[in-house]
Amino acid sequence: SRASLMSGLRPDTLRIWNLTTHLRTSRPHVVTLPEHFKKHGYFTQNIGKIYHNWRQEPQGDPRSWSVPAQMHFASHGDDKPVVEEGTELPANFATTPRTEIRDVPDEAYFDGRISALACDALRECAEREQPFFLAIGFWKPHLPFNPPKKYWDLYDRTSFQPALPGVPPEHCPALALHDSRELLRSKLDMDLDDIQELKHGYLAGISFLDAQVGKLLTTLDELQLRDRTVIVFWSDHGFHLGEHGLWCKTSNFEFDARVPLLISYPGLPQPGESSPALAELVDLSPTLVDLCGLPPQEHVDGVSLRPILEAPTAQVKQVACTQHPRPAYYAGNPDAMGVSIRTERYRYTEWRDFVTGAVRDAELYDHSSDPGETRNVVSEQANRALRVQLANELAESFPRVGYAATERTEQ
Repeated sequence: SRASLMSGLRPDTLRIWNLTTHLRTSRPHVVTLPEHFKKHGYFTQNIGKIYHNWRQEPQGDPRSWSVPAQMHFASHGDDKPVVEEGTELPANFATTPRTEIRDVPDEAYFDGRISALACDALRECAEREQPFFLAIGFWKPHLPFNPPKKYWDLYDRTSFQPALPGVPPEHCPALALHDSRELLRSKLDMDLDDIQELKHGYLAGISFLDAQVGKLLTTLDELQLRDRTVIVFWSDHGFHLGEHGLWCKTSNFEFDARVPLLISYPGLPQPGESSPALAELVDLSPTLVDLCGLPPQEHVDGVSLRPILEAPTAQVKQVACTQHPRPAYYAGNPDAMGVSIRTERYRYTEWRDFVTGAVRDAELYDHSSDPGETRNVVSEQANRALRVQLANELAESFPRVGYAATERTEQ
């Protein structure tokens, strides 16, 4: 998703469906979003996780940035608390694997240090005449759930609704599910207390992130940059917290596919408004280029969201796309590819054989009556014509069939 967002190209266009393939391996000459700004006179800088570059070489994408990236090359497991030398690390009050509750300052963890570096970078940018493109990548909320204790203290766990283990949707194909390995490899059997603590940790992580974003916005205002700066807040994926019996990500369900996207810019006609219009992460690149008055990029798959920003009732597309392979983490080639479209009302997903493109299974969820996607109605007689219609729309969005066979032909 990060290679896709940073290039404005879909995974099928990039031929990147995993975390280990570097963008430049697949598309050596692609002009990324920050590189496009750099080519048009902007100072570009990366602080934190922007590309998914753990285990990838080269580290990050040096061509995108005017100066070397900082705190961008690591894994989430590396985000361990750091305190002043000679100071004892406070006790951990958490009891569930992949959680940590320590009374430490924000800067003990990655995101606290990233926000401090980013505020310094903003101050330096304010002193230059050159316009800037600053990409700040926070690591939370994500496992391990380890924000400082003061963010856990914002929530009373006893007030949470009782946690219940989730179950897959009715008539859900096995291919739609996964093994939740990001979490369950640490602990296979979780009791209700574990689930409550994990949900608590996720909320605390959101508040920790919110505080870091607040520091950036405060600095932006102190520097009087707000009236000439476009601000975008985005996430690369959603997250399951036991819904459908799943944890973490790598599915085509709404919980994974739907992400936050907030855009603010000087002169925004209706600030603070939300829009029900469909949008995709590949749209971010052409949107920023449009808002900043740069020449359009060539050969991007996304479209500018500016019409929606100017009129929240506007629409720029009829479907939004998501895809995930099976297995979710694979060596060589995956066995199947799940391709999914979301319309205003429906989510329709096909699980295709990776070699032949044959449809192995399908899913259909009606969000007007089932927003939680608890019942797959793809096989119901009343939906036969609807399935044909949505299958045709999906075929337009995902024309490639037989990924591996196409790969051999292209080589």
